[in-house]
Amino acid sequence: MDIRKELEKRILIIDGAMGTMIQRHKPTEATYRGERFKDWHIDLKNNSDILNLTQPGIVEGIHREYLEAGADIIETNTFAATSIPQADFELQEYVYEMNVEGARLARKAADDYTKKDPTKPRFVAGAIGPLNKTLSLSPDVNNPGYRAVTFDEVVTAYYEQIKGLVDGGVDVLLIETIFDTLNAKGAIFAIKKYFHDVNKPELPIMISGTITDASGRTLSGQTLEAFYISVMHAKPLSVGLNCALGAHEMRPHIEELSQIASCYVSAYPNAGLPNAMGEYDENPSDTGHYLEEWAKEGWVNIVGGCCGTTPDHIKHIAEHVKKIQPRELPVVEASF
Repeated sequence: MDIRKELEKRILIIDGAMGTMIQRHKPTEATYRGERFKDWHIDLKNNSDILNLTQPGIVEGIHREYLEAGADIIETNTFAATSIPQADFELQEYVYEMNVEGARLARKAADDYTKKDPTKPRFVAGAIGPLNKTLSLSPDVNNPGYRAVTFDEVVTAYYEQIKGLVDGGVDVLLIETIFDTLNAKGAIFAIKKYFHDVNKPELPIMISGTITDASGRTLSGQTLEAFYISVMHAKPLSVGLNCALGAHEMRPHIEELSQIASCYVSAYPNAGLPNAMGEYDENPSDTGHYLEEWAKEGWVNIVGGCCGTTPDHIKHIAEHVKKIQPRELPVVEASF
């Protein structure tokens, strides 16, 4: 299965929020711990990645709900499955296993749906999140030169995750929710290093940044164009935006990206902006209409949902864009 061939034919649908769906199960501390970590010395609640090991049925069930809704690409439940964020739970030694199992669960579900309809192959994207420490910004306002982590530490953490995702059987690697491009560069470097070390062809890389507010910049201060230029050396399959904004707010940024990107363009916004309770209220049909408009404008190749979106949102998005041609890749003249 070649994802590029599918992207030439149609707009592909990426799944919606994993965290939103996990919360629908009303998980308790005992849910996260499972049998395996029932005596763990630190609370594990809200550590979604550990569920790959303790509640695989919940994770696989969510993947299947998104596939049933029409997703072509499902993301592994590995957003924070690196040693740096997992250090908060002292679970660093289980990181590789979290990624292998996260990939394996998604792979199993995707393969089952591909068998049901071989004309609509399903793909697994290994989710690589942004970390809870940043290379570009100081966490200490009194010491702007201080960094909580080094570039080498970031690369080492991502390298371990990438090895687990590849061993678990992903089709593409998705560096997502990027608010600090230097962290993303660490992930890109780790991917290149891993495939060089094992002497195998690289898997395609998807890159998705986050514009955090109306300024049109990432949290570390880059404009969208600067962000794009900063990551294009990776020769990604796609570049896009996710999280932080709802579709209404994300619209001008996707329009801009579609005009400058030489690769495929992805977009998976939140279900609107959070309300006073931090919850998302945008109706699936509204999200579907927004993304249909982008598709008709010829701006996108991959669409889906981020925070607050559900299988119902994905179903509406899939329905709204299924008859629309994907954005054509621009012809880029060679520069000498």
